[in-house]
Amino acid sequence: MNKLASIAIIILLICGGALWYFASGSLNLFIKEQIEQQGKAYTEQQVTVGEVDVKLTQGAGSIKGLTLANPANYQQKNAFSMEDVTLDINIKSLTEEPIVIDEIRIIAPQAFVEVSKTGSSNFNEILDALERNLPKSDKPSQPASEEPAQSKQPEPKVRVEKITVAGVALTLDLSQLGNKAHQLTLPEISLTKVGGEQGLPASQLGGEIIKQVLKKISKAAKEEQKQKIKDKITDKIKDKITDLFK
Repeated sequence: MNKLASIAIIILLICGGALWYFASGSLNLFIKEQIEQQGKAYTEQQVTVGEVDVKLTQGAGSIKGLTLANPANYQQKNAFSMEDVTLDINIKSLTEEPIVIDEIRIIAPQAFVEVSKTGSSNFNEILDALERNLPKSDKPSQPASEEPAQSKQPEPKVRVEKITVAGVALTLDLSQLGNKAHQLTLPEISLTKVGGEQGLPASQLGGEIIKQVLKKISKAAKEEQKQKIKDKITDKIKDKITDLFK
């Protein structure tokens, strides 16, 4: 596999794409299609991408307008959207294993967490799908809906040194629990050594990244949910005490 193809292949890790072959035609279109196809296979929800711009000679790229649809029976159209994702690829590592991505930056994504009457949420459903569809080992995976690989070459392993998710705009909808929708901006999320020292097969890494990011957001949403419910109970108690002294 030549260096040009290797760089192209690395970019696909963001979606857990089929990295063992390189299709003819437009590279950017190919990456866009793989993100949408593999994203849907792992999350079981529609994934769409607005634009992909890869600069191979610079070892860098950007993905814009990426959205992850909500499961059925939820109000919002999308559960998660990312307007700007950038990749900084360590070109010197292309001849080694694992291949190293120095940093992936996700800028100002929007997250919509909707909590049902049972206490479950749309993020719970998506994370459950990721758990079902991601392999339990580091063996290369291939969703059943995908065509067989066109190459028998071993799939490259990849490690991401750092993932930064900055300025997550979270909407936490507690309407089904008798509360309301709340908006807040989460502190910066930072993940390191994703894939471990040995790296993961590139087709797994994209799914692992989105799983870890959604878990962080889901945890923050649950903490906020507890606080909002606690605040509402406290307010009700204060109102009752006030009524007693009227």
